[in-house]
This record gives sequence, C-alpha cells and structure tokens, in this order.
Amino acid sequence: MPVNMISKLLEKAVLPALDVAPPVKIGGPRRTSVLRNPNMEKLQKGYLFPEISIKREEHLKKYPDAKVISLGIGDTTEPIPSIVTSAMAEYALALSTPEGYQGYGPEQGHTNLRKEIADKVYPDMGIKESEVFISDGAQCDIARLQTLFGPNVTIAVQDPTFPGYVDNGVIMGQTGKVDDGGRYAGIEYMRCAPENAFFPDLSRVRRTDVIFFCSPNNPTGHAASREQLRQLVELARRNGSIIVFDSAYSSYISSSSSSSTPRSIYEIPGAREVAIEVSSFSKFAGFTGVRLGWAVVPDELLYSDGVPVARDFDRVVCTCFNGASGIAQAGGVACLSTEEGRGAVARVVGVYRENARVLVETFRSLGKEVHGGGDAPYVWVRFPGRRSWDVFAEILEKTHVITVPGSGFGPGGEGFIRVSAFNSRDKVLEACQRLKSFLA
Repeated sequence: MPVNMISKLLEKAVLPALDVAPPVKIGGPRRTSVLRNPNMEKLQKGYLFPEISIKREEHLKKYPDAKVISLGIGDTTEPIPSIVTSAMAEYALALSTPEGYQGYGPEQGHTNLRKEIADKVYPDMGIKESEVFISDGAQCDIARLQTLFGPNVTIAVQDPTFPGYVDNGVIMGQTGKVDDGGRYAGIEYMRCAPENAFFPDLSRVRRTDVIFFCSPNNPTGHAASREQLRQLVELARRNGSIIVFDSAYSSYISSSSSSSTPRSIYEIPGAREVAIEVSSFSKFAGFTGVRLGWAVVPDELLYSDGVPVARDFDRVVCTCFNGASGIAQAGGVACLSTEEGRGAVARVVGVYRENARVLVETFRSLGKEVHGGGDAPYVWVRFPGRRSWDVFAEILEKTHVITVPGSGFGPGGEGFIRVSAFNSRDKVLEACQRLKSFLA
C-alpha cells in the first residue's frame, strides 16, 4: 500500500480517537494542530521599542544619507569604565586555566555580588545577601515575577508606564481585551500626570493584588517623594497587596534630592512586608549589552497562606534560569566593591544627567512644558492637542531625531513625547540644535 494512503488512513482512524485536530494545509504552508495562546492575540501591535526601530529603518530607506540621532530607546552609549571591563576580562581569561575555570554557578547569583548589593545599594535597610537574587536584567525579572504570580492576580500600573509590566500581564492571562482607548480590562490604571504631580490619588485606586511602581519613573522622569512612597506602602499594607518597585534609575537621584527622594522602597518603614524591588546595572554601569540585574525579595514578604514569597521565587529562578553570566557578575562586583569602581560608574551617570539638563533647557527655551530630567535620564515633553505618534513622525521627518511617542507607554502618555539623555554629549548638542531650528 502506498505510504500516502497509509498516512490518510491513520489520520482518519487515530486522530479522532485522540481528539486532536489533524494538521491543516490550505493553500499555504502546512500547519500544526497546536492552538495559539489566546492571550497573544490581545497584545496591541508589536512591542513599543522594536516598533520604533522599524520606523527608523523605514526612515533611513527614505533618507539614506541622513545622520539620524537617537534620543529614543534608553540604550547607553558611554564606554564602560576600564576598572569594570578589566575585572570581566580577568575573569574570562581565568576560564582558560584549570585553576580559574568555573562552570554553572548558583542560580541565585555569586555570593560576593549578592553581598556587595546588600551592603552598598541597601546600607542600613536590613537587606540580607540571601534576599538578593542576581539576574540578567530587570525586564527579565519582571517576566519571572509575572510567572510567579500566575494568571489569577489583579494588577495596577502607573499611567503612563513601562510597557513590559502590562504586556507580560497580558501574556500571562491577567487581563481582558483592550478597549478603544488602549486600556486592558482587569488592569487598574493609576493616572500620573502633571495635574496630580505624577502621583496617583490612592483614595481612588481600586484594590489589586500587585502594584507595579517605577521611581524614578520611566517615561515621565518623576521621582516619588518619601511621603508619596509612604502612602504607597501604607496602601499596600492596608489592602494586603504586593508592590513590585522598579528602581532601575535610582542612581540618577542627586545627592541633594536623596534626603526627600528615596532611592529604594526599603527606605520606607514597613516596606519589607509588602514589597519586591527590581533593579539593574544597565543604566548606571552601561550594562545594557552585558546584561545584569537583581531582585530583592525580603523574608518577611508572605502569601495569604503564610508561605514566604521568596521560597516560590527561588523555585521559579531555579526552574527558568541557570544564573547570570559569571563574567557579567565579575563586572558587577567591580562596580560596587571599591571607591574607584563606584566613582567610575558615578561619572558615567553624570554624563547622562548633564545631557538631561541640556535637553530640559532646550525645550524650555522653546516654550514647551517639560517634566523630568532632574533625577532621571528621561525628559517628558507635552505637545497639547497633538497625537504622540504624529509628533514623533514630524520630528523624525524634519530633524532626523528619534524620540518615543508618549502613547506607547499607555493612554496617559498621549500628547507627550519621551526624550532620552542616553547618547554622547556632541550628539545631544547636535540634536538640540536641530530641534531648535524645527520647533522655533
């Protein structure tokens, strides 16, 4: 009997018994019988930053000789300090020797780096090295935390907000469909606008299981005050919620602001019982390509049944992750373990903070309403009555400068653009000249 005839007979006899749909081929490539995750269908278009990269490529095809300057995606441009790269190189070279070779490390991270983070990033906050989990970046930790929480929790986000919090929630099945205004059913959007000093009216926030909160904020650049974070912690304690606090930009809070503007949620009394903190080496050490971050999960943080959250997060980490690169972790230790290392990365942060100051002055000189840029590397500029994507497109067309449309961060970002300070000083100054010529 011909093989194709046998195959057809098996499909008729076996597949119905297994209740499996046969592979489909209708005028195109052969399909499997696997159903698509229905939550993927809920996502709006593509992820924001790849969409901007596509717009850039389209622009370069139209203007192949254009010298495009990116003030859009928050990718660092300053070289990593040599004291840090030397430590990474030394670690890498040691791998070629019998004495220095190391294979898998602890999934939770190397002990020396966990201790440096606990001691240097969280001094006098009671954070133990065992509560620090090393990762390959804050965005990956956000996804792992969403895996930890599962599909049955409710979430709240700032509006506007970093899109990773929302999109991961959608993929996990924590939301309903999106409405015409860009809001997903099941998510509590906490409006953060100039009119409320970029901090939500918590008396009007519906109770949710998890609250995602970023300070200094991406995209608005607002750094929450000590009193604002005290109110947030009190809300979580009252409602029995968990705060996921993203402090990736905390190193941009100036020393003059730090007394009134906390760099960590754990500076607030009671936060250890209600908060997880995620952070990253990307924006203060230039590790956007190296990939290194961490999450802090305090021992006191418990589920409703009394089980420590850290126990389950450890299980997720060990299941989904083989640990951050040892080379990257050696670089992380070099950033924190000596005054020279800490001073070197602080100088890099200083370059971007000065860039932000120049951008703020430029837009203000043009009569624009400007926010952020003081304790954050992002400048949030309002264009009243305009759609964000239209402003983005017009600036790109007329100046060859890339920004980010505010609506990409949620409905509350409509009418704004985000301008990043992450570029070299000469390119930032050139971009400012182009913007002045266009917007004046």
